[in-house]
Amino acid sequence: MPIRIYKKTSAGRRNASVNMHVEVTKKRPEKSLLAPLPKTGGRNHSGKITSRGIGGGVKQMYRLVDFKRRNLEGVEGKVIGVEYDPNRSCHIALVQYANGEKRYIIAPMGIKDGMTIVTSTSGPVEPSVGNCMRLADIPTGLDVHCVELIPGQGAQMCRSAGTYAKLSNKEGDYATLSLPSGEVRRVPISCRATVGQVGNGDHRLRQLGKAGLSRLMGVRPITRGVAKSHHAHPLGGGSGRSKGNRPPCGPTGVHSKGGNTRNPRKASAKLIVRRRVSKRYGQKH
Repeated sequence: MPIRIYKKTSAGRRNASVNMHVEVTKKRPEKSLLAPLPKTGGRNHSGKITSRGIGGGVKQMYRLVDFKRRNLEGVEGKVIGVEYDPNRSCHIALVQYANGEKRYIIAPMGIKDGMTIVTSTSGPVEPSVGNCMRLADIPTGLDVHCVELIPGQGAQMCRSAGTYAKLSNKEGDYATLSLPSGEVRRVPISCRATVGQVGNGDHRLRQLGKAGLSRLMGVRPITRGVAKSHHAHPLGGGSGRSKGNRPPCGPTGVHSKGGNTRNPRKASAKLIVRRRVSKRYGQKH
């Protein structure tokens, strides 16, 4: 069972559950693919807090995941093991290629130890799980992940646990993808993607159960704006509870829920066929 419910032995265990990580087959990471990951505490180079709610957390080493798969044209790679990555929601797979090089990739659902994957940029290969190729060579109707937005730039979309994009159409120089958010986007057909769905789909079902686990993950508590003084937050102050008949916002006045954050003059805006719709407020972003 991927998600196990704790017994109600304490208040922190009453609503908590744990992910058993049944897909993980390799316990220790590859030392040559590790890099230090210093903590910032949400502060910039001047020591001022620019990102609230960040602080503490256990020490972690960053796993160097290969999102570009360069210099691997036609080289077969064998999956050594699937590992847990503390820096992302999905698992990662360690692949050893025929030339002796080892690299981490995002572990797709269904990948096993001993399986062979191939990276292609020129011709079609078998569209099996884990193979990376151009969208032009992937049959329509398949699920893909780790999708590039610009050819050669590396995977940028559909990288978190359980996500995938549906390759629905190919027309001219563009392929049409249906994203998990409901957005329909056109992507250059020469961009590469990996066949399959990202693994560890049960990640979203886990319940932390207590605040202490959030602190171990580097998340600090944030005080509500209405509970602050008038000089500390736009929603603060007043004799009694009141939010001033204005939408939720941060200390600087920027809307925190349902507001548009995308630049409408961005060059790739013309490639969006249908924008995603916010489930909370029903607004298009």
